[in-house]
Amino acid sequence: MTSIFHSNLSKDLSLILNDADDFNVIIRVGEDQNVKEFYAHSVILRARSPYFKSELDLTEQLGEDVLELLVASDELMLEELLEHVQYYLIERKANWVQQNLVLVLHTVFNVDGFKKLQDYCLEFICLDSQLLVTLKEFQSLDRDILYSLLARDDLQIDEVVIWECLIRWGIEQTPGLGSENGDITKWNDENFEAFKKTLSQFIPLIRFVRMSSTDFFDKITPYKDIVPKHIYEEMMDFYDAGTFPKATNLLPRAGIIQIESNIMKYKQALIIANWIEKKDAKVTRSKNDSLYEFKLLFRGRRDGFDNISFRSRCNGQGRCLVLIKVDSSPKILGAFNPLGFKDNDIGQWYNTQHSFYFSFDNELDTQNMRISRVKTSCAFHEFRSHGLNFGNSFMVEDQILKIHKTNHYETDLNSTGSYQIREMEVLSVIIR
Repeated sequence: MTSIFHSNLSKDLSLILNDADDFNVIIRVGEDQNVKEFYAHSVILRARSPYFKSELDLTEQLGEDVLELLVASDELMLEELLEHVQYYLIERKANWVQQNLVLVLHTVFNVDGFKKLQDYCLEFICLDSQLLVTLKEFQSLDRDILYSLLARDDLQIDEVVIWECLIRWGIEQTPGLGSENGDITKWNDENFEAFKKTLSQFIPLIRFVRMSSTDFFDKITPYKDIVPKHIYEEMMDFYDAGTFPKATNLLPRAGIIQIESNIMKYKQALIIANWIEKKDAKVTRSKNDSLYEFKLLFRGRRDGFDNISFRSRCNGQGRCLVLIKVDSSPKILGAFNPLGFKDNDIGQWYNTQHSFYFSFDNELDTQNMRISRVKTSCAFHEFRSHGLNFGNSFMVEDQILKIHKTNHYETDLNSTGSYQIREMEVLSVIIR
């Protein structure tokens, strides 16, 4: 029976060679006009040949070669290979992609099949507040890519820094300017007109209301001639009389507008904002949703991990978010206190149906996070000389985090135990 099965299997596999729509490898033999093509399947080549196993193994290839394979897979409409290579670049070659963002973006931008890798690159830039400034090839960035970046609501960079980056890019992109003529005091009318033309489509994307009056007058006023008149006048009214601009494109970036944290990333803040509002974590936030500001109150490495330091900075500050990193784990652990920490010298339980604690697998996790909401009236316990205590389930005392399974919260997040805290932050949660 076994020999019959192998014989039939061999016949079935050989039939694959006659299916012209299903191959994913072309082997060309010969030179010049005397070339013959053979169609093949990578999985069979790798199984039957050590040479092809090595050649078709992406782990043996340079990042540039894998990127070329991605382009080829799109041109040949090999959808499965296209998905696989994108996944490989994101999951296995992430460091290379991050070090070659401009090259990758220029290769994959505006190609529908490459959207997964394109989104990964844009989101990575948005998550790192310094990356746009330090990107070596920033001045050569394609204008469509730059437009997509500046239009995003999750670009977590100070608006004045975005403006400075745009000016730097515009000078490099404008004929007659560049490094030899970057001094605005030496520009003539033709230089200004050319510069204005270069940046005209980008100016409306700048959220000027996120700048201080000092930054606006120091950084924007020298370039007032390139700013549309109605935008400039509205901003002058905004700073002089406090009149908020009417133009919708001057509104702050939607969703979380400020995060003062070394632990939490932007997308995780969006998830926590949804949790605070008792929404599903994956719900997309829009401009009509509440605007959040996470303002730093306490940082353990800066202020000390003792209870006295924690209490002196956090008591009486309104609703708070706690973020914790522990030794020997990439996880982010935390808790939300909607009532704020209290200066209580006798010890007391507080009741709220809105408190919760949570975990993320790592600083980029937005898929495997867990949340545990309060179930009883024992949401958190306050005692002036103690640390924080959420239902005896999530507790911090000095530099130790303890997580226990109790009846007061829904679940223990699969993280039961005691942990040495490496860093802890407490953020004031301001909702507008």
